[in-house]
Amino acid sequence: MENETFPYRNRMDLSALKTATGKIRDEIKKVIVGQDTAIDLILTAILSDGHVLIEGVPGVAKTITAKLVAKCISAPFSRIQFTPDLMPSDVIGTYVFNEKTTDFEFKKGPVFSHIVLIDEINRAPAKTQAALFEVMAERQITVDGKTQVFSRPFTILATQNPVEQEGTYRLPEAQLDRFLFKIEVNYPELQEEIEIIKKHNGMQAQNEIDMVNPVISAEEIVTFQNLIKQVHVEDSLVGYIAQIVTSTRTNPNLYLGASPRASIAILNAAKAYAALQGKDFITPDDVKYIAPSVLKHRIILTPEREMEGLTPTMVVKQIMEGIEIPR
Repeated sequence: MENETFPYRNRMDLSALKTATGKIRDEIKKVIVGQDTAIDLILTAILSDGHVLIEGVPGVAKTITAKLVAKCISAPFSRIQFTPDLMPSDVIGTYVFNEKTTDFEFKKGPVFSHIVLIDEINRAPAKTQAALFEVMAERQITVDGKTQVFSRPFTILATQNPVEQEGTYRLPEAQLDRFLFKIEVNYPELQEEIEIIKKHNGMQAQNEIDMVNPVISAEEIVTFQNLIKQVHVEDSLVGYIAQIVTSTRTNPNLYLGASPRASIAILNAAKAYAALQGKDFITPDDVKYIAPSVLKHRIILTPEREMEGLTPTMVVKQIMEGIEIPR
């Protein structure tokens, strides 16, 4: 594949990756109508070894989309329903006494899996949310001074409802920063709604999860994750990413800008997204596509701008429009 900016052919064979992710999309489309952007971003996050926060009102298929993506991957999957009475040990596990060995042994919690769906993450109290900090950042957990390491791949897909506030606990900025993407799932268009109704009517008594088959193994995911690290990045694009992120720290509409973790997240995600397109190099378009989902949950508007109806997505768009695109 040749490109005017990068005049060379692909040096990496990405055909297996593109074929596998294409199969995943095809399997999910057996059930889900639309949501192409959300599915692409979830796949990008898994391939770049990141976590995803999916936000949307009830009934827009947040949970089912996450479950279907997990079903397409032949790897251990667990679902945790967050509730106000959920304790940290219910998530990460705890030491229990074994009468046969007369010793304490660690009983792993449901977070010890390859793909973990956390439903309504903002319904659990702060101490339970905090139990995920080390898990999300370092892929390990320390309990009673002993460290338990997670196997790869490891991705958390968390959902939350932005409308309902009663009985919820707002995620702290430190935890939001550990999510690679925040994906907002909106209502479908009229034609999509019609197709959703028709598809549901045609399913009859068939379980929608059973319609989807595993098409990729955990080992293949890890292989692709390692391959993506080799995707080429021009120095001009490194500078472009840095300009976008540092501009959030000086923007008058923002009370809090993005940290260097956001710069690294854009870089890694842009590599994965480029590979999904079959390219072994990133372009400015890859960065522009990825950046809003990386940044919008990492910045905080000033109270005045928030009252005026400005949104983080609008500010990110304004920032990116003001930065010269490298050629």
